[in-house]
Amino acid sequence: MERFLDREKRLGRSDLILPVYYVNCLILNDEIKREEDPLMKVIAARQYADWRELRFEPFTSPQVGKRLAKMATQIAEALERGQPKREPAAIPTKSREDDSLESAEPMESSSLLGEDSHGRMSKTEPPTIVVDAFHRGDHTTLADALAAAKPGDRILVRPGLYREGVVVDKPVEIIGDGELENIVIEANGKSTIVFRANMGRIANLTLRQTGGGKCYCVDIGQGRLDLEGCDVSSRSLSCIGIRNEADPRLKRNRIHDSKQAGVFVYNNGMGTLEDNDIFANALSGVQIKEDGNPTLRNNRIHDSKQAGVYVYKNGMGTLEDNDIFANAFSGVQIKEGGNPTLRNNRIHDSKQSGVFVYNSGMGTLEDNDIFANAFSGVQIKEGGNPTLRNNRISKNGRVAIWIYNGGQGLFEDNDLRENVEGAWNISPDCQDKVKRRRNQE
Repeated sequence: MERFLDREKRLGRSDLILPVYYVNCLILNDEIKREEDPLMKVIAARQYADWRELRFEPFTSPQVGKRLAKMATQIAEALERGQPKREPAAIPTKSREDDSLESAEPMESSSLLGEDSHGRMSKTEPPTIVVDAFHRGDHTTLADALAAAKPGDRILVRPGLYREGVVVDKPVEIIGDGELENIVIEANGKSTIVFRANMGRIANLTLRQTGGGKCYCVDIGQGRLDLEGCDVSSRSLSCIGIRNEADPRLKRNRIHDSKQAGVFVYNNGMGTLEDNDIFANALSGVQIKEDGNPTLRNNRIHDSKQAGVYVYKNGMGTLEDNDIFANAFSGVQIKEGGNPTLRNNRIHDSKQSGVFVYNSGMGTLEDNDIFANAFSGVQIKEGGNPTLRNNRISKNGRVAIWIYNGGQGLFEDNDLRENVEGAWNISPDCQDKVKRRRNQE
């Protein structure tokens, strides 16, 4: 920093350092100690960006986006400025006293620490709009609150039943203020939430699509939405639709009772699904196609009327550490160029096979536990061509691996013991297409 201050002085500038205050620093908090350290003295005098509270916020938070935009503006303005308006700072050293290290640029607040007049730590909070169905807030509908909101605002929704579908087209937070089951937003004949912003956050709401039309409960067509701690259901299409390179984060939601899939990722959709409970959907729990490429981690995917996870038509995806169980078809079903990666999942108690790969499906399965499924642990046919390594496939109702009708694959270092009908059932037409190495049988 001393070298940079020297360069700044030679350039005739005093505005090229923008400190980012990320965690509390004892020296900066102590005025006496700060005076004894020339570099700390310079830092304290400069205009700063206080990230101590924002560091706990997700990257998709509108407040984070606004702060980043502000910092970018400060940098752009510094680049555009010519000669400094005031004298540049002197070069600090540890070996001499120097009282001339004050910056020419004023701070935005009274001190680096963001203290109020009483010396208390202040916390920057976004502007807040309150929605209350009983006329005790700023608005009685979420749609009116969204119309009035500015980018970065926080909308608190108090308990009540809000019958409306809304379009979120600006970066805001929408947070339920109360018990989840008492804050209900539902729509009929249209999506409950249509997300069309670059980022945003929705948390602690019950979201229902009650039928009519062909629509999702939450329709994510762009951007990075954080959907956290919500209860989502749909009587029309899937509970949640993700497409067009949208990259949301779905965490700790209950996603259930849709007329189609719980989560449908397609047309280059992405996203990260973590710690969700996805259950009782009429088709699959998660459906992926058309270069959809989500990451599923630590989810419970169960009691689907078809497959737990269905990957087809060149869908991809990474599935790690999920519990996929008690689905009416297979736990994971892959076809038509689908090519997901499955690692460290528990796939069990399916009414058919644990994993079913067919019709030119592919996939890489590593270190999974595939057990207690009604049919085989893994079933492959019709040009299905997966790679299986280090999986434990046991206690299935038929064989560990069943390959027939043109199926193929590579199988290395798998434990195939303790299945009702043994380790393998490979039809004669498939023998030459199956590569087996070091499997325990």
